[in-house]
Amino acid sequence: MAPDRTAPAEAVPAWTASYGTRPPVAGNGPAVAALALGVTGLCTSVLLVGGLLGALGLVLGVAALPKARRTGAGRGKALTGVVTSLLAIALSVLSAFLLAWYAQHTQECYRPDSLRQYEQCVRQQLTGK
Repeated sequence: MAPDRTAPAEAVPAWTASYGTRPPVAGNGPAVAALALGVTGLCTSVLLVGGLLGALGLVLGVAALPKARRTGAGRGKALTGVVTSLLAIALSVLSAFLLAWYAQHTQECYRPDSLRQYEQCVRQQLTGK
């Protein structure tokens, strides 16, 4: 009996299946980390934790840009990580200033006997009435 010549050929890598495509390049881990930290920092910036996460994301994003230039992978993620990290830092600083301003203007109200007294005191302090 003759050998079976209908057996499937060896698997061809997916990137060679179509003409003109390049093989996949290695990912850019710092760019992905910068993006994740930037978005997380932006979401938590009101809690003042976002500034720290944004600073880490900014460092990783700036470090990922040269690798993205060399390999061509992750440039968009690195730039998005840098932008969201800068926004997270700015929003955290703004939140800290607003919190300090609020504390300064309502410091006389910190020893109320009830929530209603606290609300009245804050309203008086902020409106001047």
